[in-house]
Amino acid sequence: MRISLFGGHDSATVDEAVDRARTAADDGFDAIWLAQGFHLDALTALAVVANRVPDIDLGTAVVPIQGRHPLPLALQAVTVASAAGRGRFSLGVGVTHQPVSEHTFGFPYSSAVQLCSEELECLAGLFGPERSADHDGELLTVRGTLMADAPAPGLLAAALGPKMLELAGRFTDGTVTWMTGVGTIARDVVPRLAEAARWAERPQPRVVVGLPVCVTDDVDDARDRIDDALTGPSQLASYRRMLEAEGVTRPVDLVAKLELAGASELLASVQGSPEERARTRRFLGQLARGG
Repeated sequence: MRISLFGGHDSATVDEAVDRARTAADDGFDAIWLAQGFHLDALTALAVVANRVPDIDLGTAVVPIQGRHPLPLALQAVTVASAAGRGRFSLGVGVTHQPVSEHTFGFPYSSAVQLCSEELECLAGLFGPERSADHDGELLTVRGTLMADAPAPGLLAAALGPKMLELAGRFTDGTVTWMTGVGTIARDVVPRLAEAARWAERPQPRVVVGLPVCVTDDVDDARDRIDDALTGPSQLASYRRMLEAEGVTRPVDLVAKLELAGASELLASVQGSPEERARTRRFLGQLARGG
């Protein structure tokens, strides 16, 4: 199982994003994934990172599709893939959460699944052999062909519920999750994703599982600190459903034997004090190297 690092969404400069990626590569991680926040554009930053840090894979976990028309988004993604080289970059997209969708982007969340369906269908075409999309849907119109001489990026969709997992299996290379435990991964995510991929005659999907990780001498205290840090996100409806599906009340209880559950990659969000973070990165880097 691959072991990757969550690089955050708060790099203040491109140089900071480059430094985070270079440190992750030096630590031995297989990949670094950036989220789209309100600091830098994640894709633009990763195009620079790809050029300056050649020995680590790259991804977005994730870019909200609200406000991202498939054609310019695909052009951004193939630009990153061109800078990175074949097989190094994966575009992870998602529908974000209701408060962000409606209050930040002004897009009704009731239409999010339909928007995702149309967006992924178009992206799959734009990254496919023909590099084109001809789509006139309820929410999107896309007609265009990518002309760049660049490898196609990987495409992943943040998927937790049945409808989103079906879309991920039909149109993408897999899913990237957050706050989802081993039971839910094994019982719901992997089977539904794999069934949709088989129906669409796509390869075995990737399952990138994001979880908080901390190597510590004081487990109880670390659990309390991580739980405090994740209290806010755990109140979002989609994440709360994942906790309920796992039969736990606290995000920190999502501890897993992920590989047995069908995960292909651990996306570690390193937590704790500076000393604990350094220890955790050393430990995970050694695992990633096979040590």
